[in-house]
Amino acid sequence: MNRIFTLLLLCCVSFFSKAQTSPAPIKPYGKIDTAELLMKDCAFEKGANAMILFDKGDAYYDANWDLAMERHKRIKIFNDNGKDNANIRIEYYSGNRLEYITGVKAQTINLVNGKVEITPIDKKFIYTETVDKMWSAIVFSMPNVKAGSIIEYKYTWNTNSIISFPDWYFQDKIPTQYSEFTTTVPNELYFSLRANITMPLVKNETSNKSGKSDIHIRAMANVHSLPDEPYMSSYDDNLQSVTYQLTGIQPNGSYSRSYNDTWAKVGGYLADFEDFGSQLKRKLTGEEVIILKAKALKTDNEKIEYLFNEVKNTMKWDGVDRWYTNDGTSKAWDKKTGNSAEINLILYHLLKKSGVTAYPMVVSTRSHGKVVHYYTNINQFNRAVVYIPIDSAKRYVLDATSKYNIYNEIPYTLLNNEALYIDKDKDQYDMVFLSHEAPVRQVILITADIKPEGKLEGTAQINSFSYNRINCVQSFKTDGEKKYTDNLRDNNNTIKVTSLKFDNMDIDTLPLTQNINFNLDLTGSDDNYIYFNSNLFTSLKTNPFINETRFTNIEFGYRNNYTINGTYKIPANYKLEALPKSIAMTTPDGSISFRRITAEANGSVVVRYNIDYKKNMYFKENYPELHEFFKKMYEMLNEQIVLKKG
Repeated sequence: MNRIFTLLLLCCVSFFSKAQTSPAPIKPYGKIDTAELLMKDCAFEKGANAMILFDKGDAYYDANWDLAMERHKRIKIFNDNGKDNANIRIEYYSGNRLEYITGVKAQTINLVNGKVEITPIDKKFIYTETVDKMWSAIVFSMPNVKAGSIIEYKYTWNTNSIISFPDWYFQDKIPTQYSEFTTTVPNELYFSLRANITMPLVKNETSNKSGKSDIHIRAMANVHSLPDEPYMSSYDDNLQSVTYQLTGIQPNGSYSRSYNDTWAKVGGYLADFEDFGSQLKRKLTGEEVIILKAKALKTDNEKIEYLFNEVKNTMKWDGVDRWYTNDGTSKAWDKKTGNSAEINLILYHLLKKSGVTAYPMVVSTRSHGKVVHYYTNINQFNRAVVYIPIDSAKRYVLDATSKYNIYNEIPYTLLNNEALYIDKDKDQYDMVFLSHEAPVRQVILITADIKPEGKLEGTAQINSFSYNRINCVQSFKTDGEKKYTDNLRDNNNTIKVTSLKFDNMDIDTLPLTQNINFNLDLTGSDDNYIYFNSNLFTSLKTNPFINETRFTNIEFGYRNNYTINGTYKIPANYKLEALPKSIAMTTPDGSISFRRITAEANGSVVVRYNIDYKKNMYFKENYPELHEFFKKMYEMLNEQIVLKKG
């Protein structure tokens, strides 16, 4: 499409150049090959529970520049575990009837005694669900679905908005045999393209219709499903996809209109939007008492902490993430329940009224996806928070939706992403990158006696800082002491925690300290030998990277730093038979270091581990070397120490 920015297309040219022709398996609605009904497995992803046979989208503008997309999707169900794919949900932006769905048709096809049996869905079982005042969903479940079924459905997505061009995903949670997206766009419209394409296109064709519209067809074939992988970023971020954003119109070559093609324009739109900027000064019932108490505090830091905890403890998050309000801040405050925007814009309002310099900010949570700087679209964000720049080196990002967030730590769910803050008074709208640079420490100190009867008795102290502290507090208060203790001992029944005591549980500014008394049955020991592993209470028992291949980048969120010190007193009449060697190793790029120091001193075995991460993100292309490093590290963490009698 020659109207799309050339610079952005250059990012994708290496992939497009691999395009090759391939017959498309798309068939008209209701026309089924018996071979597809007899199909038992996915040829390119063995063992899949279901497969998308084809997914075809055709997006176009009509003569009035109203936008529509016709979609036809067909799925093969291989076994009972794949039947969940017959539950269909199509979400759309229904506010002001901006988008709507028409022409829904759906049916299930089975092979019964060698004959094709088609079961269409009864239209009374197709429901429209209201998500909130902006979003709705068409929801239905396919009838008569069993192992071997084929389901298909089609519909037309419509919008009265010229700018709301649909996104297209070539990849899914199940494998896709063929996916094709056709766009037909008038010459007068200018788009930027966000293309996340790292697989070859089997079709990549551009043409012009009567000199008036550009037509672009893109297709992929035999697309592997995208699995959930440890420490992956947003699922949608990793899918093969294309996204369009309208940036300008030039009808008849005479007048050019520019849309929200800068973040300043997006910020200005937010500042004036009824369900965002207009909510910032709404009065709250009984706010005077809270504001008076806040103003009486001596420092801004005290005011911030007080108001943050007041809102966090008063309001209940309904679990809905939005950058805009649904009921509005005043009504949400009265109900003591709201979505993420309502809760945090209430907090902003109270801070401003109390004299604290603060700004509303829109962010994208880690599960929602990365904000792409050049793609200036408000829908990249899904939550509103509060931004407070303290000085050039320190800033707060306040999010009162979680009872376990703290005011002086950027929430983990927002790390390593860009965010947009709004300063309407100065007409300033800037992007800020949210990150946590300092290493997040976890220090474990163990002192224990090894008993000749094959037991280990002692104490452990775990000191958790920053996000490690937050995670421990949340886990304990959410799961309860029994489940928390089970997780602490890694569900190892040979370990018995006889007491657990916390210090600083309710003091956010101090590390959390856990004091543990424990005993451990050393299984495998006999009358002559005692075997034990010093890797206790660390959460480092199981390697998360056991798969040989990786489809997505690895993002830890922050830099971890582990220190584990253990002193184990050797019983009388025993001597050290085997002690793992002191060793140090790093990843090839030096970004992760592992060090183990072991020694025998004063009748005790002394073991010290240190693991230090110097960065938090790794590309999937570097996975083989990371995989090998973690394999070796976990082998060393779990090496046994052997004592011999005599």
